[in-house]
Amino acid sequence: MDTLDLIFNENFIKKKLLPCDSPLRISIKDKFFTSAAVLFSIIPYVNKPYELILIHRSEKGLRHRGEISFPGGKFDSRFDNSLEDTALRETQEEIGVPREKIKIFGCLDDFPTMTQYIITPFLGIIDKNQVLVKDEREVQRILKVSIEFFTSRKNFKEQAIDIEEKKFPVFYFNYIDKTNGQEYSIWGATAYMIISFIEKVYELNMSQLGLKRFKLEKIKQMKEYVKYRNQITRKF
Repeated sequence: MDTLDLIFNENFIKKKLLPCDSPLRISIKDKFFTSAAVLFSIIPYVNKPYELILIHRSEKGLRHRGEISFPGGKFDSRFDNSLEDTALRETQEEIGVPREKIKIFGCLDDFPTMTQYIITPFLGIIDKNQVLVKDEREVQRILKVSIEFFTSRKNFKEQAIDIEEKKFPVFYFNYIDKTNGQEYSIWGATAYMIISFIEKVYELNMSQLGLKRFKLEKIKQMKEYVKYRNQITRKF
């Protein structure tokens, strides 16, 4: 893809996506799943492709330890009036960006995860000069990854995993941080969100397997997804 196509253009992207409050956007609610939100964090530049902000989570907590994700977390009615509040609050907590310094300009579809979350991804712009400060308890490292890395098919990997006699697609990228030489596996919900974004906005067909993720009702029937996690990550 021509690099010029990847210079950030808010209006172009907005035209490719449905508004957050559109009745046509997939919005999911289920009492057995935890509502959560993330900030699909974008740093725009004038003369080069924009970057996505990702975090390498700490090894603390019961779920998603050590994984790469967008800033975000579960809805908390003590602090949040909406899922947008959740995305903004968690972003401020995890990477130190105040909500007034973030411009929300769109959403991706909600989707259920195998760990029984329903995630609402909000697209947000963060200025290139904004200082990012990690939460030492929750975040090991903040990563800035060019969208150009994700649109390159040579960097995109996929596997078909057998789960309860069904084929389940796992998307992933192995990213090497040039500042420290460390390799990070970007997979699961985060990779799925990025691929969904690329396919909708740039009309690139990234997946060659053509498999669909499980829908909510199928996930609800599953009992022991965690036992498949090591099977999945061993193949990266």
